[in-house]
Amino acid sequence: MANISYKDAGVDIDAGNEFVEDIKADVKSTFDNNVIGGIGSFAGAYALPSGYKEPVLLSATDGVGTKLKLAIDSNRFDTVGIDLVAMCVNDLICNFGTPMFFLDYYATGHLVPSHAKAVVSGIAKGCREAECALIGGETAEMPGMYNNDDFDLAGFAVGIAEKSQMDTVSNVKAGQVIIALPSSGIHSNGYSLVRKLFFDKLNMKLDDEFEGKPLIDTLLTPTKIYVKEFKANRDKIKALAHITGGGIVENLPRVLPEGIKARIQKDKIKILPIFEFMSKYIDQEEMFRTFNMGVGMIVIADKKDAEAICTNSHGYIIGEILNGTKSVELI
Repeated sequence: MANISYKDAGVDIDAGNEFVEDIKADVKSTFDNNVIGGIGSFAGAYALPSGYKEPVLLSATDGVGTKLKLAIDSNRFDTVGIDLVAMCVNDLICNFGTPMFFLDYYATGHLVPSHAKAVVSGIAKGCREAECALIGGETAEMPGMYNNDDFDLAGFAVGIAEKSQMDTVSNVKAGQVIIALPSSGIHSNGYSLVRKLFFDKLNMKLDDEFEGKPLIDTLLTPTKIYVKEFKANRDKIKALAHITGGGIVENLPRVLPEGIKARIQKDKIKILPIFEFMSKYIDQEEMFRTFNMGVGMIVIADKKDAEAICTNSHGYIIGEILNGTKSVELI
């Protein structure tokens, strides 16, 4: 019987080494002065920024979900890495954490270096947008666990905050306003429903035209990263809510104290065309509890600061904070 190798079992070490070499420039482009060392060590190292009285480290982890299936089906891998970063860092800033560094986990049944390189290039682009460093990652080739060229992603972000600024719930008072920061599209939630509607129920194709361009362009539009908007308005923001799965009705209450409710006027929300289209086939209540509906992040602020925040973020007022049972009212 002839000897067998790791490659015979489906794992190509040479392909993995090629991939690592290919991503070095992209990864290094995210480094700042706090990164210690380079690529290739057993762990990434990052020096704590100075200037904090009581520094607290925050962490967030997330994936991209079944949006990855659309990337695989369309053979387009350059945007899902941005989604991965966005889903993590947008959570960090809701606790007033400034993103410092990011790590990724890429698992696949068969490593295709060009595909993986495109994914990591997107991750690096997202890190540059979020102003954080990509200091490490793991690529796992696991034949038998994933079919063909299927893959999955997980991201891990670490940020830093001043302890005294983290309790944003206590900042929320009646009389404040609710500001919507526009989303770039569906972001990275609800794609099982998206795929069910477009491709099972409506029998549409990836290259069907939607709003003057292929449908897949709209469906793969990467999640917007709100780090720069947070930094530009930090001293005026009372609370932030990242609008992900569950929509406004389930995410906004997470930053409300007891005895306070949020009232939002639905007609003030600038609903994106993709959501208007889907609303023809999905009940409105289901839409609002599944998708962001065009609102990727919500800012709660004092009325006197609303104009400045809107100017710095392309935001707009959609409601107000009132006394009442903790809830979100859509009127």
